[in-house]
Amino acid sequence: MSVDANSQSFKEKMVAEIKKIQEELNELKNLKVTISKKSTRKPAKKTTKRKTAAKKKTVKRKPAKKTTKRKTAAKKKTVKRKPAKKTTKRKTARKTSKSKRKTRRR
Repeated sequence: MSVDANSQSFKEKMVAEIKKIQEELNELKNLKVTISKKSTRKPAKKTTKRKTAAKKKTVKRKPAKKTTKRKTAAKKKTVKRKPAKKTTKRKTARKTSKSKRKTRRR
């Protein structure tokens, strides 16, 4: 039984030693974290209250001119000519009889 007791006490010692080493590791990690925080810290800047951006005036666009729908060219109407007025045949005025001249014969 002395072997079992020794092995049991040995195990307990080992577990205690492991716990001690773990605690030391945790302390070292904490030191490392605090050191890294101190070295990376920047001086605190004064926080100024932010001004809201000035609202931009929206320029409304003029509405687009309405385009009138183009009318198709009107078809040319063929204008029929009026028929010529019927002229009445003029009656020749009676000539006063002149003495008939004789035509020269050659």
